[in-house]
This record gives sequence, structure tokens and C-alpha cells, in this order.
Amino acid sequence: MLRVAVLVFFLHFACGVIKHPDYVKTCYKKDPEFINCSTHAVQALFDAIPPGQPDIGLAPLDPLKVPRLNILQGGGGPVTVNASLSNVTVVGFGKTQVLYNSVDPVTYDFLTKLRLERLRIDGLYELLGRILVIPLRGKGSCWFDAKNLDIVAKSDVTLEKREGFHFYNVTAIHVKFSIGGLKLHMYNLFDGIKALEDSTNQYLNANWRPVADSLNPILSKTIEDIMIGILKTVFDNIPADYFIGDIED
Repeated sequence: MLRVAVLVFFLHFACGVIKHPDYVKTCYKKDPEFINCSTHAVQALFDAIPPGQPDIGLAPLDPLKVPRLNILQGGGGPVTVNASLSNVTVVGFGKTQVLYNSVDPVTYDFLTKLRLERLRIDGLYELLGRILVIPLRGKGSCWFDAKNLDIVAKSDVTLEKREGFHFYNVTAIHVKFSIGGLKLHMYNLFDGIKALEDSTNQYLNANWRPVADSLNPILSKTIEDIMIGILKTVFDNIPADYFIGDIED
């Protein structure tokens, strides 16, 4: 029985992980059109993964379910927040537009430029803090709806070798982004005092630009956490050699 189990494991690894997926396009560093090829290859990947890819253990990307996000930002800036989101649903990554992707030929770090027409986050929040001049306290449901996000993501990567293949190990992602609009609503603020809840949400929406600027570090960290989870799942299971055909040892 043990021998059979081991055989099944290696057959799964060979057939389900090492097999070159149809949605992975191979590019070559020596190709003068490498950046163009790489950009289209990443777009093909983002087009294919939203429904999920069970063969590599990737859950559906759109909508994306996140059990919990912890948010902590202190200091003397415009935002002081100790908050958490649970039962989070993120909608929008399924329509990611890849504008640019380059890979450093030596370090294999990525630089990727993305556009999302919309990113909506729904969940249950617990919050104690301040945004701009408003002290906030509450616990309940909430949603954030952003539009026209332009994202620049730098992925720190090392190469590992397993079973004769190279694999990307994504160690960190650094995100910067701009936003074209933001709407939000937090229910049950101030222990359900309706007048305060409504006026606070109205103020935050009327001043969405400084609110978005103030929340930039928090939203950047949220996007980084989501993206690194996605990329680690993809790159832990699909060899880097399928993405770049002339990787050197």
C-alpha cells in the first residue's frame, strides 16, 4: 500500500505539476522582443487563473476568498488604525490588464505594471483608529469599491532547483499604485449610532481622494499579501523554465 501511495504521488507530480500548462507561454531572454513576449505571457496567465487551477492548488481568483486580513498602521500620520477584516471577498482581479512585464536577466526579479478597472472588497471589520480628522470605532460589515487602479509591482525572486527544473521563489512583493476613484461604507460605526455612521461615511466618500492617499500604505500591503499568495502558489508548482526557456544555472 505504501509503495502504491508513493507511486501515485510521483505520478501526480510528474503529470499534474511538471506538465507544461497550455496557459503558460515560454519566452527567451535572448529574444530582442523578450519584454513584449513576457508581457503577453503574464497576461495569458492572468486570463487563465481567475476560475482557479486545481492542478496546481490555486483557488478561484475572482471572486477571491481571504479568511482574514490584519491591518495595523500607527504613528503621527493621517491614519492610525488597528483593524482586521474577516470573511473577505475580493472581486476584480479576474479582469487584470497587464501593461508591462520585465524580468531582470541576472536576479530574475520581476517588474510588472497592471491596471484594474475595479477592485471591490467586502468583509466583516473590527476597527479602532483615526482616518484624517475622524476617530473611528466599530464592528460590522463593510465594503470598499475602487476604480481605475494602476499598479506597479516589483517582485523579489530567487531561483531554486528541484527535480531537474528551476523554480521561482518569490520572497517579497513591493506595490505602488494610483487610484481613480473610491467609494466605501462601514456599517455599525460608533456602536450603531446611525446619525454618526451616516455622516462619517458621507464625509469619507466626499473626501475620497485624501482618504485614498491616507489609506495607500494599508491598501498597498493588502494587495501585496494577496499577490504574493497567488504568485507563490503558481511558481511553487510550475517550473520557471516554462516561463523563460533559456535560464542559466
